[in-house]
Amino acid sequence: MTDAKKKTDGVKLKDIANLCKRRGFIFQDSEIYGGIGSVWDYGPLGVELKKNVKDQWWKSMVYERTDVEGLDAAIIMNPETWKASGHVTSFADLLVDCKECKKRFRVDKLEGKECPECGGKLTEPRSFNLMFKTQVGSVEGQAQDVYLRPETAQGIFVNFENILNTSRRKIPFGVAQIGKAFRNEITTGNFTFRSREFEQMELEFFVKPGEDEKWYEYWLGERMNWYLSLGIKTENLRLRRHSDEELAHYAKRCHDIEYLFPMGWSELEGIANRTDYDLKKHSEISGRDLAYFDAATEERYTPYVIEPSGGIDRTVLAFLVDAYNVETVRDRKRVFLSFDHRLAPIKVAILPLLKNRPEIVEMAHRIRDDLKGNYRVVYDDTAAIGRLYRRQDEIGTPFCVTVDVESLSDGKVTVRYRDTMEQERVDSSGLREVIEQKMGSRDG
Repeated sequence: MTDAKKKTDGVKLKDIANLCKRRGFIFQDSEIYGGIGSVWDYGPLGVELKKNVKDQWWKSMVYERTDVEGLDAAIIMNPETWKASGHVTSFADLLVDCKECKKRFRVDKLEGKECPECGGKLTEPRSFNLMFKTQVGSVEGQAQDVYLRPETAQGIFVNFENILNTSRRKIPFGVAQIGKAFRNEITTGNFTFRSREFEQMELEFFVKPGEDEKWYEYWLGERMNWYLSLGIKTENLRLRRHSDEELAHYAKRCHDIEYLFPMGWSELEGIANRTDYDLKKHSEISGRDLAYFDAATEERYTPYVIEPSGGIDRTVLAFLVDAYNVETVRDRKRVFLSFDHRLAPIKVAILPLLKNRPEIVEMAHRIRDDLKGNYRVVYDDTAAIGRLYRRQDEIGTPFCVTVDVESLSDGKVTVRYRDTMEQERVDSSGLREVIEQKMGSRDG
């Protein structure tokens, strides 16, 4: 586009949030009642984008590999699980309150900063557990205290023996899981980046002690490449190693994959060498021996675990930010989301040039019905063609198909490509093949 001036840097989070609300990606949860802090609902387009991200993760982690099984563990677990994992005693933030303005602050975020702004005095630090507590049982006073899980990993660890026995796996192998987790975060904000209810995509990869460093390095590369393969710009992605002071109590090493969000570099995913901590603790507390016996070598050992753990909500946000483009075309602003075709919520939009011509409308509906099934296809005749194009650009639809008067006589339709705005006249009978060919590339 020689007449287009494109702007991809300087994206503001409020622009992303406004687009998400206006176009149906993400809404404030229970908004008609004033909402609830840092809890979000995914609208018609957001649920498609989120599903596509999850599908691509599952495809790369499970379907394209021969050494990974899947799991969907329950959210509510026996509370002994969280004692063994250390969450009951150590999953907490140190907090202080301002006596003047009543605001609450995390101690680790205050070091070296002037705070609070009102000049009030702070209370002594106190520990605040981040797990949501609830009860199981219908009789008041006899109910059992349980927790909403703060991570999905423990569901994998407590099922290690079950999966090992039923799948007949040998070390090394992994277990993948996608699911909801809950943390009663005090410091929230930055749109969906830090939420109280969120979704994780985690892999626990079990390896022989002594081979853990090799597999750790392997998964660092695999996970970086996954984001790059789906279109994240190289300059917006980096690996950051945790210092010894940052390491969790179970970790031997840990790196964060960070993305350059509008608010700065922030974590997308953590890759940790959890050693044999989790399986040993669950063996100790439960009384079940979770060691692995290698029949070939007659060795018995507790596996080490390499854990790539990513947040789906943060990943969706990163893809939104990275795809957001603003350009000027003939003195008019055009906003478009340049999603990888695999992530786009809607793949094809069918647009009749004239909605008052029944023959054109009928042909457009017929084309839509022929294409639908494997991906989201929509029909839209609610505006002039230029406005329809801009609407689809803004939600990231890679292909717009226009049916016009000539289509009735020559059987051809116009395919318009999102990123370049170039148009191609193709035979409607071969449209599916054209779309599917283009779907596997970044062209257009």
